[in-house]
Amino acid sequence: MLKEFRSFIMRGNVIDLAVAVIIGGAFSAIVGSLINDVITPLLLKPVMQALHVDKLENLGWNGVLYGKFLASVINFVVTAFIIFLLVKAMNRALKKKADDEAKAATLSKDQELLTEIRDLLKEKK
Repeated sequence: MLKEFRSFIMRGNVIDLAVAVIIGGAFSAIVGSLINDVITPLLLKPVMQALHVDKLENLGWNGVLYGKFLASVINFVVTAFIIFLLVKAMNRALKKKADDEAKAATLSKDQELLTEIRDLLKEKK
């Protein structure tokens, strides 16, 4: 059982998942700071001042704190957009790499002729 556990832990998928969770936690802190420290003061400060609210989370009506929900929605949208940009960049890089490999795999006319000549010489022997 210990060997099975060791082989399970050493699989690439588990290590990749652990790294993703750790980076995701750090990324969440960055996005949270972006929302709380940049976006909220820049975009929502006039509205919050008009409503006499110091923090977005305190925004509410009759005990319903919809400010927390609004902050969560903004956080989600920003996170999704940043992940979209990262995936788009990664896909572009992977496509470029695949195109470069395909270009390298194709032979030039000279190389094709030399390959045919080599094959003909092998047949004569």
